[in-house]
Order: sequence, then C-alpha cells, then structure tokens
Amino acid sequence: MGSLVGVSEHYFTASPAVEAEERTHRFSIRGVERTVVTASGVFSADRLDKGTQVLLDHVPDPSETGTFLDLGCGWGPITLALAGAAPRARVLATDVNERSLRLTARNAAAAGLDNVRVSPADALLAELRQGSTPVDLIWSNPPVRIGKDALHALLLDWLSLLSDDGEAWLVVLKNLGADSPGGLAGGPGLGREPNGLLEGLQSPAGTPLTRLAHSRVGTRTGPARLS
Repeated sequence: MGSLVGVSEHYFTASPAVEAEERTHRFSIRGVERTVVTASGVFSADRLDKGTQVLLDHVPDPSETGTFLDLGCGWGPITLALAGAAPRARVLATDVNERSLRLTARNAAAAGLDNVRVSPADALLAELRQGSTPVDLIWSNPPVRIGKDALHALLLDWLSLLSDDGEAWLVVLKNLGADSPGGLAGGPGLGREPNGLLEGLQSPAGTPLTRLAHSRVGTRTGPARLS
C-alpha cells in the first residue's frame, strides 16, 4: 500500500498463495444489510472486523460529493459504506491485495453502487500524485501488522493527498500492539504537510478512532465529538 513489498505472506500480499475459497456473508454495514462475497487470503474474510465496525459506527456522515478513499479496502465494507452514503461522490478503493480489489469491485457492483473505482495501491498513489488530485476524505482500518515504521510511511504517503479541508478517520485496535494513528501523527514528517499541519482528535471512552485533518493554524489535540 505504497510500500508493503517485502512484508511476509499475509493479506497484504499482492497475490496470496492460499487458494481463494469464496464464501457468502450477510452483514449490517453502517445500518444497511449487505450480502457480500469474501475469500481466504483477504483481511477478515469471515466477519466484519471489530476495528472496521468501530470506525463505521462512529464516523460522521460523509459529504454528498467529493473524492473519498478507502485505504486498505479488503473485501470492501468501508467502500460500501462510503459509496452508499454518498452516491454522488467518487469513491476510490485501494489495496495491495489483488484478490481484495476483485472482491470489492464485485461487492460494489452487486450492491448497485456505480460510484466506486478500485485500483492497486501503488498505481493509484502515483496517479493521484501526478494528477495533483486531492482527496477530500479517507476512511481506513490500516494494516497495523506491517509494523510501526511501515505504517508511518504508509500514512505519510496517503495523508499528503488530503485537500486543504480534507480529513482522515483511522482506527487502530491497541491490542494489536500499534500506536494510535494520532500518536503516529506526532512522528517525523506527519504534521508538516505542504497544505498545513495535521490535527489529531482522539475519541472519548477509549474508542480507538482518530481524526486527522489539515489545519492552517497549527496542531491541536482534544476529544472528538462523535455522533
């Protein structure tokens, strides 16, 4: 996802070696019942991941229009939520895992969502950089198992694409041994993007949800008011 090559075989491998055993599930995704197809070799193939569920339960509704990004789409639950909530927006779904991309495209099509485009991470990152295309909103349950340094590099790559008033909502479960995205935002590089500083807002009650946004006046941290 920008820089995951070399990581051991897992769901963040471009072409998983494990055979794709498909299964059909029905999940409630941000209040909408969806029938989806998942497969072995992708993230959380048998359930709606707890971190993803926390994200979808707490993020505010997206704007009606704009360019939205699902970073690390897996089989597509965040993509489905974004595209369903904002049918006039352009939703970009990206992953390093080719199987994940196929499943996300398939699940979006089955749901009748025609505002979704899937693309491999490296190709999409290069395209957005070359075209100077800003991203207005990122929702992501990032791949913390790649390690802190790799995760930090990944966030640097993608958060730099945010528009002036864009924002990113990220979730990290602490029991996976990773810093929160808000903590990573205080590291070298993050917080010093060309369009301004990044602002991290930690949610209350221990919810592992962080909002990062461009701010022209500085960086501040405080409790997020979640609807």
